[in-house]
Amino acid sequence: MKAVYFLAAFVLLGLASKLASASDPSPLQDFCIAVNDAKNGVFINGKLCKDPKLATPEDFFFSGLNIPGNTSNQVGSMITPVIVSGLNTLGISLVRIDYAPYVGLNPLHTHPRATEILVVVQGTLYVGFVTLNPDNRLFTKVLYPGDVFVFPLGLIHFQFNIGHTNAVAFAALSSQNPGVVTIANAVFGSDLNINPDVLVQAFQLDKNIVNQLQSRFWSDNDNRN
Repeated sequence: MKAVYFLAAFVLLGLASKLASASDPSPLQDFCIAVNDAKNGVFINGKLCKDPKLATPEDFFFSGLNIPGNTSNQVGSMITPVIVSGLNTLGISLVRIDYAPYVGLNPLHTHPRATEILVVVQGTLYVGFVTLNPDNRLFTKVLYPGDVFVFPLGLIHFQFNIGHTNAVAFAALSSQNPGVVTIANAVFGSDLNINPDVLVQAFQLDKNIVNQLQSRFWSDNDNRN
């Protein structure tokens, strides 16, 4: 299974690289390893980068995608992002997603700057996305190990574990920083509450229900994909 995890990760990186030009601009150098210290960096193409002569293999390396994420949380899922300084400016990102049995959900969300491609390596996932107004078409599929699904840029999408065992998937996104907007968090859990009357009218809900939803604790996992 460990070999499958890493094979899936490499395949996703290759696939997502084809999509990178749809979001992030193409770099004008081989790589730009991000650094915070200007003393040890140089500006290339407007970015503060480590001097390429000082680059090491560790700048392009990440270890840990074989480690299951802790799904003991409100939504029953956990995102493990690949943090590699050498990915800076390369227009791609990669995550592992773990889902608890049956209740594991990656909630409705969007990525404003990236298309996502997801491959399942363990378990059974019900996934889908909704197109833009006015059609709002729902595209769904049940995925099994080895299956792949694409979530187009900016569209609301989700993944839900409908199996009775843990599920694991890897997702690659066509941006170094795809961004994420979790719908429930944004609407009912904003830092300052949206006027309940707005939500009552928008969702045609009773005001007490809106107040109850706004009072709930919403997950702050900004790594969702």
